[in-house]
Amino acid sequence: MTDVVIPGFMPAENLFPIFVNAMFTKNFLLVMFLGLCSYVGLTTNSETSKGMSMAVTFVMTMSAILTWPIFYYLLKPNDLVFLRTICFILVIASFVQLVEFIIRRYSPPLYRSLGIYLPLIATNCAVLGVVLLNIQENYTYGASIMYAFSAGLGYAWVMLATAALREKLIMRNVNIFCGFIGAFFAATMVALIIVSYFSVVKL
Repeated sequence: MTDVVIPGFMPAENLFPIFVNAMFTKNFLLVMFLGLCSYVGLTTNSETSKGMSMAVTFVMTMSAILTWPIFYYLLKPNDLVFLRTICFILVIASFVQLVEFIIRRYSPPLYRSLGIYLPLIATNCAVLGVVLLNIQENYTYGASIMYAFSAGLGYAWVMLATAALREKLIMRNVNIFCGFIGAFFAATMVALIIVSYFSVVKL
């Protein structure tokens, strides 16, 4: 057993920069390029993108709620930090199974449209990235939940914005937005707006 330093309370006013970072300046899809598999595969349909966005946001938030105390109250005090990735993946996979069961039970059409991408949330690098970054950045419990929820919202707005853009343009036979290349072309345009507006990169 070792002495464990647990991050203290973070004032509410300090949570706003975390929210902005996760939503925009360090957006997982546009800036950090994490979670692109579902982005490429599901942004041709708004309804499918909405379902995936809700699922990812839920899994991110719930995983942060559970993994933070597991790390600070179980793994770290018992010198089991090396098991954190395995433990975090198990937690994420459990929530993914719960989401998969709920969607399959109550929305079979959405379940079929999500296809293989729904169980793949368990290996989505954006979801794992959130819980690992919570530890790496030494966030408090409240800040880690805020970061996870904001990251989910950031993922969601990019998915929905791109889906709306691609859907409209594909309907008008703008073929450049079709397929794999079209997804990245749309992402590039949205990313340029974000990094320029928030001065992530000087253009």
